Amino acid sequence: MNYLIAVLPDKSKAEAAYSALTKDGLSPNQVDILGSGYKSADDYKLIEPKQQAQKQAKRLLYWLVPFGFIAGYAFNYLTGIEIFALGEFGSHMIGGLLGAASGVLGAYLVGGAVGISVGSGDALAYRNRLNAGKYLIVVKGTEDLTRQATHILRSFEPENIQGYVEQTSA
Repeated sequence: MNYLIAVLPDKSKAEAAYSALTKDGLSPNQVDILGSGYKSADDYKLIEPKQQAQKQAKRLLYWLVPFGFIAGYAFNYLTGIEIFALGEFGSHMIGGLLGAASGVLGAYLVGGAVGISVGSGDALAYRNRLNAGKYLIVVKGTEDLTRQATHILRSFEPENIQGYVEQTSA
């Protein structure tokens, strides 16, 4: 499935573009308007950056916590630092737990930052435009259909027009 997303500055241009697309043969279920009074970003499943950040942080937790524990344990074992008077093994375990805690901190700081800045793709930019009062026209269909829609939408001078191809998971 191919998608075409055009950003239009106001409601009148968005409605005119929608009318032009449907007059040219596109069915109403192939064209959507997103913006105030129409579908929202949540209705259209544009991902929330915070959710993506949490997913990325959770993925990193699975790697960084065990690695942090092993690294903390090994560091304490090699240096022989006595953290508390718990004996040799107790100090190594405390070192491992401190390493695991560092792994948790790293997962949330790095994973969260990457998830917010990169993980949401273009969805964050589209959400910001919707929040700024702009409108999105979304066309979904075949490559020929989106090419046809591109020619029509260009006449409305959109701020941005972008095509996407849905990735099929094999």
